[in-house]
Amino acid sequence: MIIVVGIGADGMAGLADTSRAELQRATIIYGSKRQLDLLDDTVAAPRRQWPSPMLPALQTLRDRHDEDIHVVASGDPLLHGIGGTLIRLYGPDQVRVLPHVSSVTLACARMGWNAHDTEVISLVTAPPHTAVRRGGQAIVLSKNGAIPKELAALLDAHGRGDSTFTVLENLGGPTEHRRDATARQWAGDAPPDVDDLNVIAIRYLPDERLSPLPDDAFVHDGQITKLGIRAVTLAALAPRPGEALWDVGAGSGSISVEWCLSGSGCSAVAFERDERRRHNIGFNASAFGVSIDVHGDAPEAFGGLEPPSAIFIGGGLTQPGLLDACLDALPARGRLVANAVTAESEALLAQSYSRFGGQLRRFQHYHGEPLGGFTGWRPQMPVTQWSVTK
Repeated sequence: MIIVVGIGADGMAGLADTSRAELQRATIIYGSKRQLDLLDDTVAAPRRQWPSPMLPALQTLRDRHDEDIHVVASGDPLLHGIGGTLIRLYGPDQVRVLPHVSSVTLACARMGWNAHDTEVISLVTAPPHTAVRRGGQAIVLSKNGAIPKELAALLDAHGRGDSTFTVLENLGGPTEHRRDATARQWAGDAPPDVDDLNVIAIRYLPDERLSPLPDDAFVHDGQITKLGIRAVTLAALAPRPGEALWDVGAGSGSISVEWCLSGSGCSAVAFERDERRRHNIGFNASAFGVSIDVHGDAPEAFGGLEPPSAIFIGGGLTQPGLLDACLDALPARGRLVANAVTAESEALLAQSYSRFGGQLRRFQHYHGEPLGGFTGWRPQMPVTQWSVTK
């Protein structure tokens, strides 16, 4: 059995009797240096510091020991912690978790926030831009003392400089410290002595949580799936939590951004041949706090990638072999949606519908515009859409 014991910055003094007893009976204890240093002389077991990288050591942990193994972890080991990894590797019957109060719970208590109203974001392994939001509030778990300034600079760069920005260091320990400012203030004048053990409490301002997003929320050069068509395209793609999208001919990446925002764990790979548009995709991904893997030409860049749950083709349909390559890349039950605005690409979708079935739709949007002293209808270019499940 692997017993994972959560411990806080206050060390042994803050442990429950059950957790303390487990550590005192242990025959060997694994953990990071900081967590192992929190143990006192009542814990006699030999201590083993995790190597880097840690995953290979976790995968062979049971191979090296016949008796119970104890692991110390920060706070609640099942909240962005090692507990979930060990359960995934060995199963819930082989891992017992004794949680401590998490840094997220302590941070919410210090801020006076309800935990159920607060998003939790970990930057321990993710890049800082994934903590950018358009509204709401979050507790952000830092990797080190440099993260607050990096994140504050990103928020300021993407129009979130007025966000309230609180850095909480050594929560629950004798040297706990709090610093309050705005993201703009942190970006311009961050203190140099931020402890590596910190979390950030952010209320994102201005609060502009919209769905679907307006076209002017994206940086683009005109190549963008516009709001109305984007809404029906996402409905056809039907994203589910944890799924991956390939966005072919991505343009501004608006479909990829909305896909990633649609559910927990949704990810996207964008394929765009134009370098300037690839830059726009990266900027839009950062502005909305999502991770989009950006590649060049399709289908040349398909090789070596994990199969997607769905593929959207927004451009390049008439490129020889592209549609067939996308269909080949889809796994069973994978979904493909393609939009066309030219007669040539529309004819290709009609042929594909005849061959493979699915659904063929045509959308025509009109906008009301002044016509003298009255209002007339201005038509947008019609969009033909083919969707199919493999």
